[in-house]
Amino acid sequence: MIDTILEKILSPPERYIFGTADLTGLIDERFGRHRFGISIGRRLEDSIVDSIQRGPTLEYYHHYNQINRELASVAGEIKEELHKKGVDAIVIPPTINLGSRDYAKYLSTLTYDLSHKMVATRAGLGWIGKTALFISKEFGPRLRLVTLLTDHEPGHVSVPVNESHCGKCSICVERCPAQAATGQLWDIRTHRDAFFNAYKCREKCGELARQQLGVEERICGLCVAVCPIGKKSR
Repeated sequence: MIDTILEKILSPPERYIFGTADLTGLIDERFGRHRFGISIGRRLEDSIVDSIQRGPTLEYYHHYNQINRELASVAGEIKEELHKKGVDAIVIPPTINLGSRDYAKYLSTLTYDLSHKMVATRAGLGWIGKTALFISKEFGPRLRLVTLLTDHEPGHVSVPVNESHCGKCSICVERCPAQAATGQLWDIRTHRDAFFNAYKCREKCGELARQQLGVEERICGLCVAVCPIGKKSR
């Protein structure tokens, strides 16, 4: 039933990936009975990502925000359709709002109460790369994620991905302008801070956004652009 709803709303299908996960014991108790996750990824446009050569472009900045809005809207539609079928759901937006109550808490650790990347790995869609990007099997890092939590078992859950498939590739590590990554491979026993300095990344992203875009945001995109996974020309 859940798959049918997702296939109906996520159109055209070549732009999306999705998977389901049992998150029992992996998420905060405040989510209560909503222990099943639906992870949805929306592909970013290749022409826009490929244009990133030395940092963020205005086109990438606007596209990034537009895809976030699209995913939030799509997740809202899915929530409504699930509700009609008697399934309660919570939408976890693609990105945190600056004015939200959770923003100050986020700044203290640069982590969320629920990680889209964690849900996506549990839903079998991919793994975490060396610069802490989510790397999907189909799109590489060229996507944005949104999550729904439900109180209804989806009928089947995907096989989780427990370790990195990046191997010896270190292109993103070498090209990172913040030099924020150590090159260590991720697995489910490894905390992000062991292989990636999110604070260095955030600081450099803010610097690049001010210098190249004239905006007070944190955005770069270089590691997304250089990753060979998901590139049509690889």
